[in-house]
Amino acid sequence: MSVGVALVGWGLAVLAMAVGLGAELRRSRRLEAVARAAHELRGPITAARLGVGLGVRRGGLAAPPLRAVELELERAALALEDFASAGVGSPAQQRFADVDLAALLADCAEAWRPAAHAKSGGIDVSCAGRAAVVHGDRLRLAQALDNLIANAIEHGGGAVAVCVRMDMCSVRVEVTDGGPGLPARVSELSRRARRGRGSRGRGLAIASAVAHEHGGRLASAPSDRGARLSLELPLAGAGRPQHVRLPEG
Repeated sequence: MSVGVALVGWGLAVLAMAVGLGAELRRSRRLEAVARAAHELRGPITAARLGVGLGVRRGGLAAPPLRAVELELERAALALEDFASAGVGSPAQQRFADVDLAALLADCAEAWRPAAHAKSGGIDVSCAGRAAVVHGDRLRLAQALDNLIANAIEHGGGAVAVCVRMDMCSVRVEVTDGGPGLPARVSELSRRARRGRGSRGRGLAIASAVAHEHGGRLASAPSDRGARLSLELPLAGAGRPQHVRLPEG
């Protein structure tokens, strides 16, 4: 066999390998889109179902639980929209406006209280005195907040504490649980989930992506117990915040 023929054969083999890898990459991306859609549908549907069930047992639904159920059903619709967009290879539409983050957080916490009680825990929310208004997509922000709260309930155990802290240009939502802590850094858990290597970090990957899209970030923060995740976002009109680096544990 001549060197030229050998090189041609080698080139064709490499080309075939590249085509195969490309097909596998496309397949894995489709599978991850399905997994992400399933994750995002499972969360809000569970929260809405538990919320409605609790309301029925108590003899009716007041305004806060109804708002919470409506928010979770909107999240479910958004997940379907994302899945449909992934199928045609185009990004889903984003709807940016000024959002009262504290009010949105209150609805998210209300939605997940039945799930927390089912785990023999609760959700304690404390907010800063002034309005925490950010410019962003309300449902995407709800995705991030819901995933952080759901992650704390599922993996933390016990009570979940949610605190809103503010400075001149940014707002931080800190979610603390009483569990054993994160098994790896936030960035590593998110990376594994994006590559389809485990479901533990999928919610964190979604929350991290939402933070990035809004000029913020998700990181772990020091905690005396369990895990503490900090979602940092710029306040409306403040531009991109000057971050204080938080160690990722």
